[in-house]
Amino acid sequence: MARTLTSTPKADGFRLPGEFEPKTRCWLGWPERPDVWRNGGKPAQKVWVEIVSAIASSEPVTVCASAAQYANARRLLPAHVRVVEMTCNDTWFRDSGPCFVVNDDSGEVRGVDFEFNAYGGLDGGLYYPWDKDDQIAQKILEIEGFDRYRAPLIAELGGIQSDGQGSLLTTEQCLLNRNRNAHLGKDEVTRRLTDYLGAEQVVWLPRGCKFDETDGHVDDLACFVRPGEVVLQWTDDRDDPQWEIYQEAYDILRGTRDARGRELVVHKLPQPRALEWTAEEAEGLDQVDGTHLRQAGTRICASYINYYAGNSVIVVPLFGDPNDQVALSTLAELFPQHRILGIEDSREILLGGGNVACITMPQYAARR
Repeated sequence: MARTLTSTPKADGFRLPGEFEPKTRCWLGWPERPDVWRNGGKPAQKVWVEIVSAIASSEPVTVCASAAQYANARRLLPAHVRVVEMTCNDTWFRDSGPCFVVNDDSGEVRGVDFEFNAYGGLDGGLYYPWDKDDQIAQKILEIEGFDRYRAPLIAELGGIQSDGQGSLLTTEQCLLNRNRNAHLGKDEVTRRLTDYLGAEQVVWLPRGCKFDETDGHVDDLACFVRPGEVVLQWTDDRDDPQWEIYQEAYDILRGTRDARGRELVVHKLPQPRALEWTAEEAEGLDQVDGTHLRQAGTRICASYINYYAGNSVIVVPLFGDPNDQVALSTLAELFPQHRILGIEDSREILLGGGNVACITMPQYAARR
């Protein structure tokens, strides 16, 4: 029976693996919310099936769908994908789902349940209410029978990266935002992060990408591809609005030693061009009080860094951009043992506010 524990993962010998480590399952929700997903979520559901099918070629997948959408999701998704009924507010499982931590000595897996407030609550949050999304982590841990830690911190895993060996990567713009944890201060947030994710240090980048609705999630900017190595979104165009952000992050990463004392190797991944909402896309949304306004001309944060690293596949968003092929080639070099699968229509996920990484929560396997 799953218990809610009062200790911390670090004290109990648990750690957050790097997202390149082995998984036993991947969790996703199912898009339907008409004020977030245009045309009732139908275009996004088509892309969801493509993403789920790609991941399911690598590891088991569970999709959580509402009662109203269960039959539709079950019909559209492959038969070997598990579909369970779950009430949610929206479908960003990287951020609302449980963070799976592992104990390498015992082989046990547990879950960390961070407080979730839909990216800022009533101070700039993206939708209201979010109470059902704040229950997703506990529901999944109950299904799997894993013990749970309820962390005293507002955080989303899209805003945190782990190398699996004691180092975390995040942004001040997100975790120290006044709508998250500014009242705690940087030192206390660092302590709670390391305690609840079993780490030794936090590498703080000042900010994430521009046009990112989540207050600068790191999963659009940089991620660990293995211990000691980071891939960073990049442009050489000094007039690009992102250039200064990338350069700042590069300088910090290159000047940092990780928890094991290694200098970080930084691989540069050229960015796709900036995207904007079209009038037709915006007209497909319900306009609802409390939901972030998206209209024609609204800039969108596109990133190849927002991929999912499966056991045998890397599922990467594509944008019909000249750099799509560069991204595929770069990731093939960084992950030579994986098949690199591009998602051609990932713009539909991007219109909702994120991409492949944002909708997927990996369930890690302990290495005993």
